[in-house]
Amino acid sequence: MEQALIDHLRHFLLELGRGFSFVARQQRITLGGDHFYVDLVFYNRLTKSFVLIDLKIGKLSHQDIGQMQMYVNYYERTQMVEGENPPIGIILCAQRNHAIVRFTLPENQKQIFVSKYIPYIPTEEELQAEIMREKELIEMELRLRAKS
Repeated sequence: MEQALIDHLRHFLLELGRGFSFVARQQRITLGGDHFYVDLVFYNRLTKSFVLIDLKIGKLSHQDIGQMQMYVNYYERTQMVEGENPPIGIILCAQRNHAIVRFTLPENQKQIFVSKYIPYIPTEEELQAEIMREKELIEMELRLRAKS
């Protein structure tokens, strides 16, 4: 189900968001011999920054936020070129916890928040509605296949 949602989200962002260019799906990052995978990587020409998206079909955890911070740091330190803005990290999850976000990230952290870029990136509500709609369609399709 997660892979189907990732596929659909990629198409959705390319259709709805202005300035998006698709870079990678399941982008592998290797650090100290360990492999990590960013679900979706885009580049936004208007914001001049990478947009990293991680999809969590369960409840948000502090580990998820720490993992995204690692991805953002990696892109900032190894992928950015002069004139680009810092990468943006977006975590989409089924259940979020504002307290976890508040206390996991430093107060001055701005790279994991989208508010600065809302004119160019679909709103949080648009993304959530699209993911819930697609999740329901996928679940229905899986139920129909199971009955066949």
